[in-house]
Amino acid sequence: MSRKEAVGLIEAIGLATAIEAADAAVKSANVRLLGYEACRGDGMSTIKVVGDIGAVKAAVEAATAACAKGRGCFTSIVIARPSEDIEKLIYNSQTVGYTLPEEPEAEVAIEEKREETEEE
Repeated sequence: MSRKEAVGLIEAIGLATAIEAADAAVKSANVRLLGYEACRGDGMSTIKVVGDIGAVKAAVEAATAACAKGRGCFTSIVIARPSEDIEKLIYNSQTVGYTLPEEPEAEVAIEEKREETEEE
């Protein structure tokens, strides 16, 4: 995944509204659904989509319009090229549907432990 892609965030009120917004976003433009993150309070969910800037803008507009059918959209935003400093806020384990990439060092340490256990 290229981290230089644009990111669209749509904060929908209610999970059903968020699902309808996500569906509209991915059907309206060439974007990938990163996932959704449940927000604390008021039953809001943040939909996260990634792709090129034009596609993300179109997807966010479509998702915002779809939210109007449900309980509404609290806010939406498009970040053209997110800074590396905020990537952990976007690409995190709280995002349902997104799997964090495994770190190579962790795999080596696990394999070394297995070898030690097998030797004993």
